[in-house]
Amino acid sequence: MKFIETPIEGLWIIEPRVFEDERGFFMETYHQERFKAHGIVGGFVQQNHSRSKRGVLRGLHYQREPFSQGKLIRVVRGEAFDVAVDLRPGSPTFGTWFGTNLSSENKKLLYIPAGFAHGFCALTDDVDFTYSCTNVYSAAHETGIIWNDPDLAISWPVADPIVSAKDQHLPTLKAMPEYNSHVDILSSRS
Repeated sequence: MKFIETPIEGLWIIEPRVFEDERGFFMETYHQERFKAHGIVGGFVQQNHSRSKRGVLRGLHYQREPFSQGKLIRVVRGEAFDVAVDLRPGSPTFGTWFGTNLSSENKKLLYIPAGFAHGFCALTDDVDFTYSCTNVYSAAHETGIIWNDPDLAISWPVADPIVSAKDQHLPTLKAMPEYNSHVDILSSRS
């Protein structure tokens, strides 16, 4: 496996070694010791799988403590643009987003540590998206940030995405009470 650093500490793109021949392919998508060598510790306790049609945008979701989740993300069919936003208090990259294309063709994975909001948009028909989580889902701790928050200014590759009613009514980062003390960081970057 090749671990590629991103501009945000703790956020990794992972390129698995793929063994391919006329029968198909084989690859490792998780190896505890290799992940641990890159500071990724803590076991996965929940596996999720979603399917989205072209143009669907999901997010930006996260869970509050004590149910914050790290996620290991992979697209097993199709292609998606995947985004992580650093919400870790005290982080020098607080409010910074990183996006990358994940696909069944490139077979890349993205590791997002706890303390990040996450979202993606489907770029092809029937995108199957899997993610392993370091904590279980808790509806009482689920929240999010509006996908088109002007202060985040995420460059989504879909002009008019299909967004759920729930996601359309998420607040901006500046409107989230727990981040009021950090919003000056966003303002200073404008």
